[in-house]
Amino acid sequence: MNSMTGFGRGEASGGGVTVTVEMKSVNNRFRDLQLRCPREYMAFEPRIGTSLKPRFARGRIDVFVRRVAQSGSVGVMVDKAMAETYQKTLTDLAESLPGVKASIDLSYLAGLPGVLVTVEQQIDVSSEWPIVETALSAAAKHLAEMREREGEEMEKVLRALVGELMDQRQKVSLEADGVASRLRLRLMDRLNKLVGDRVDPDRLAQEAAVLADKADVAEELARLESHCKQFLAALRRHEPIGRRLDFLAQEMNREINTIGSKAAEHAVSSLVVDMKSTLERIREQVANVE
Repeated sequence: MNSMTGFGRGEASGGGVTVTVEMKSVNNRFRDLQLRCPREYMAFEPRIGTSLKPRFARGRIDVFVRRVAQSGSVGVMVDKAMAETYQKTLTDLAESLPGVKASIDLSYLAGLPGVLVTVEQQIDVSSEWPIVETALSAAAKHLAEMREREGEEMEKVLRALVGELMDQRQKVSLEADGVASRLRLRLMDRLNKLVGDRVDPDRLAQEAAVLADKADVAEELARLESHCKQFLAALRRHEPIGRRLDFLAQEMNREINTIGSKAAEHAVSSLVVDMKSTLERIREQVANVE
């Protein structure tokens, strides 16, 4: 079982560049890949997505790709015509002002707008894909390992919580045992107080049977136990199980709610509250399972 949260990092160098890939994943109902690549690698984005999709079934995965050139990729050109224009203009200005001599410092002239121009060298990055792929694979492996480790810890927590829920289910079963006879006695006592000896035994039996049937939670308890066993069995699968666990948790919630609505005694109602609390903790964990 894997978690959907984790972090991975990979780095590779070659051909005068170093490529670093970082991945961060969080829970999401579906697989959502978000790529952040340098402009030079925009053409690689479809290949990156194709490479990652088979590795991760669910989760939002942010992928950050950085490229650092070991040799400079930016050059500087001199616009001589612009420099000559500045020089002539400044010289003409000096000649037009009495007592001013033209003395133009080269560093000043070079700092004027447009004299020195930075130009980016043309880069052919098509040959850099193997470097990107190596860094990407390392980052994905790192991320997968972290998700697996977190998944192992989550599995332990989920097994303990499901065990707790099954213990609570057993307590409800014990409390619900004999509910029919207890309801009959309470009903008889209540009617005797109201009408005395005029109680029809057959009618009383019928009313008690109806109440007992309404309060019977045996089927719900049986289905809840089945869902718990299916849940534990799913945890042993070596495949994405998040959606299956989420469905089973919904079915557990349905049975617990029905038991709560049928609860005819305070002891059962109190245990239903405990079961709902435990199930909520289960669902919080399930929300992060791949």
